[in-house]
Amino acid sequence: MKVLVATSSTQGEVDGDYSFCVPGEILWITMVCDTDRLYPEKGCGCGRGFGGLTSHRATTTAEVADLDITEADLGLAVRTSLTDQGWLAPEIAEMHDEIVAETVELVRALAEPLPEGTIVRRRLDEFHAFAPPAAP
Repeated sequence: MKVLVATSSTQGEVDGDYSFCVPGEILWITMVCDTDRLYPEKGCGCGRGFGGLTSHRATTTAEVADLDITEADLGLAVRTSLTDQGWLAPEIAEMHDEIVAETVELVRALAEPLPEGTIVRRRLDEFHAFAPPAAP
């Protein structure tokens, strides 16, 4: 299954790049805070980032990777990560399945049509794909 993973490839080519994820960890499309949504150039930068499912950190560069996992595996990883981070609070238990399914679908829909190795960047709800850098 194609997913997005953290990469250092092209990291630093854009002003304000950041990379705090573990290289190769699976990423999700994080929520964007109100400040970034209203003032994307002056906010915290979350509107440019992808979240790491394992490290719970963020990066501005993602890479399409075809991993040997199923949609159910990805769903479990998403559910575990969002629970650990407090996004799946007990007060909204009836919404957990829907939130996990939407998160998995967003990652799948973004990664699936792109060739493996494609670099993806984000600005709020817009995603931009770039050819992978040429091998040295």
